[in-house]
Amino acid sequence: MKRFMVVLSVVVLIVVGVFATETLTVYTYDSFISGMAKQVGPIFEKMYNCKVNFLSFGDSGSLLSCLILEKSHSRADIVIGLSQSQLPKALQADIFLPYKPTDVASIVNKSFLVDKEYRVIPFDYGALAIDYNIKSVKNPPKSFKELLEPRFAHSLIVEDPRTSSTGLDFLLWTIGVYGDKWQDYWKDLLNSIKTVTAGWDSAFEMLEKGEAPMMVSFATDEAYNYYYYKGSNIGVIIPSEGAYVMVEYAGILKRTRHLSLAHKFMDFILSKEFQSAIPLNQWMYPVTNVKLPEVYKYAPRISKDVILDPSLIQKNLSKWIEEWSMLVIK
Repeated sequence: MKRFMVVLSVVVLIVVGVFATETLTVYTYDSFISGMAKQVGPIFEKMYNCKVNFLSFGDSGSLLSCLILEKSHSRADIVIGLSQSQLPKALQADIFLPYKPTDVASIVNKSFLVDKEYRVIPFDYGALAIDYNIKSVKNPPKSFKELLEPRFAHSLIVEDPRTSSTGLDFLLWTIGVYGDKWQDYWKDLLNSIKTVTAGWDSAFEMLEKGEAPMMVSFATDEAYNYYYYKGSNIGVIIPSEGAYVMVEYAGILKRTRHLSLAHKFMDFILSKEFQSAIPLNQWMYPVTNVKLPEVYKYAPRISKDVILDPSLIQKNLSKWIEEWSMLVIK
């Protein structure tokens, strides 16, 4: 009897092993989980008869910190949602495996391919902007300079660059505009700042509740409101100094236990199914040539870019964040 039970147990273990469902773990941020993951996750699972476990770590700044902290014992196979300003630190940490997706040629803007080893690939992009409540701000600032005017005192929500990719890119935006004089600009901007939030989600919630009339956000937010509310109380301004474009990236982590499936997911990121889901979930632009929803006509056109040399970012980023903290958080 005992021998029979042992044999039966072995058979059960073999059967379970053969038919066990493979699970891919993807590290990302909150808003990806609440939007994109719900739409694209089931599609990928059906395509490859697997499970995708999306795990969030708040904003992308917290996500990057977690990746570096877990470097030698990460649970994740894929990370999705790091911005180009976070890449120098992530690549320096040596946490990615190279992989060139099969359809990488479909990426329209080749300048987004910043890593020749293909350790990361872009999946969406969007311009930063100043959002404002059209009911309480009748004459919005048209430039960074106007944002300093006394009429905008204690009006602007900014995100913390230590924990938020939006906040980090806003800091880099001002550095791109003002160069070595950026700290002088921030000293003046302090009077216009209402509060500093840990991430974009909490800032947008405050704006929607009317707790502050302006915030640092994205140029597609007016389109977002037209889509969901058939109209918009939010206006969007790209300052006359030019737009700062944020690009988001994904990559395979070295500790992956499911390399073949991770390769398939990276290919999937550039597929029509994934890219078509970006505009109405991420409220960003896809990196491949898929049709945009009609509501995107409400997003302002980008006529001028603010560009900051990636090598300059890599060399100075830690110092800039420390200087910002001493200036703003004190």
